[in-house]
Amino acid sequence: MDGRTVSYRRFAASIRAAAAQRSGPAGTAGLDPIDALTVVFGAAAAGRPVVVTDSAGPPAAAPVDLPPETFLVAVTSGTSGQPRPVLRTAASWTASFAAFGDLTGIGPDDRVLLTGPLHATMHLFAAVHTLAVGAHLVDDPASATVAHAVPSRLATLLDELDDLDAVGDVGARSPLRTVVVAGATLPDALAVRAVDRGLTVVEYYGAAELSFVAARRVPGPMRPFPGAEIELRAGVLWVRSPYLSLGYPGDVDGPYRRDADGFATVGDLAEAVDTVDVADGATVGGLRIRGRGDAAITTAGATVVAEDVEQALSTVPGVAAVAVVGVPHPRLGQLVVAVLEPAPGADLTGIRGAARQRLREQSLPRRWLIADSLPRTPGGKVARHAVSAALAALDDDRPAPAGAPVLRPLPSTP
Repeated sequence: MDGRTVSYRRFAASIRAAAAQRSGPAGTAGLDPIDALTVVFGAAAAGRPVVVTDSAGPPAAAPVDLPPETFLVAVTSGTSGQPRPVLRTAASWTASFAAFGDLTGIGPDDRVLLTGPLHATMHLFAAVHTLAVGAHLVDDPASATVAHAVPSRLATLLDELDDLDAVGDVGARSPLRTVVVAGATLPDALAVRAVDRGLTVVEYYGAAELSFVAARRVPGPMRPFPGAEIELRAGVLWVRSPYLSLGYPGDVDGPYRRDADGFATVGDLAEAVDTVDVADGATVGGLRIRGRGDAAITTAGATVVAEDVEQALSTVPGVAAVAVVGVPHPRLGQLVVAVLEPAPGADLTGIRGAARQRLREQSLPRRWLIADSLPRTPGGKVARHAVSAALAALDDDRPAPAGAPVLRPLPSTP
């Protein structure tokens, strides 16, 4: 990675050195991936916590009074933009290794592509699991047999592989065989594109606080991850499993809740669905993850889930990405607003008509805007909080705040 090659023998020696350096919490801020992983494994070997934060941000101190079994303090912001430390034991991850290996087929002979920063827990887990099974962790798409990616990065990766195939020897293709997708809902068109390339596509749903909740092999339905028990309570997903985190430090508030029976939630909405198995035509029960409950928009007495609208609009040709937010409205309560990131050269003048074919009346955006590029979280999700901040600045005739996109109205259809 980054031009460096480290053997397992050398990595083990570095881990021993890191474990012996100090007794307090370790940190990864400012370190490259190899050195950061050395610190993570060194902390585990020494039985002390490790604080994993954005290497581009300021160092973060470990919270005080951590539970004695704490291994990982992952500082994650998600789509809300509010940094929260999530506490995790080592066992909450290692307990999932066997089931994850069975689901993905990742083994010692694989070369696993890291496509995102380690302070995003899905990428940190990907790297730790890769090393735990003795596989090769790489950053070269041309050599990888497996890739972990958020949907937006998967689309870019497929473009890169198409380019590599075009300039390579006749008949030569990338050795990539499996992609593991998480962090946001996988669009159907992108899944079909990956499958048509001959790839095995594994999608899972989880959260930094919950770890694995549900998973599937495309085109199969999303089902509970092995070892996870799921309950739907008034449309809110609750899960009980050995993979749950310890939650937050005592002085931190967030969406994670845990009941007396050991079920936990972060407020994500889900529903049971029936799908048809393409192999034998049988009806199979599954789950549809609808997104975070705090992304719900109340408009004219109806509840609209932003992720539902975003998923529908992402199927419109020419839409590279979309963020849907609610803004206050004196009569409707909130107004549904869509901010689009066009694909290069796309003409979106017909987007309103396409939206009417895909969405019910209350879910139709009443206001449309364009951004050259939508901001994203380290995990690859669209940063809806930054879009909302840009929209508020636009309405107040202020410059867009740092990190927020510059917005402009979508041209009206002629």
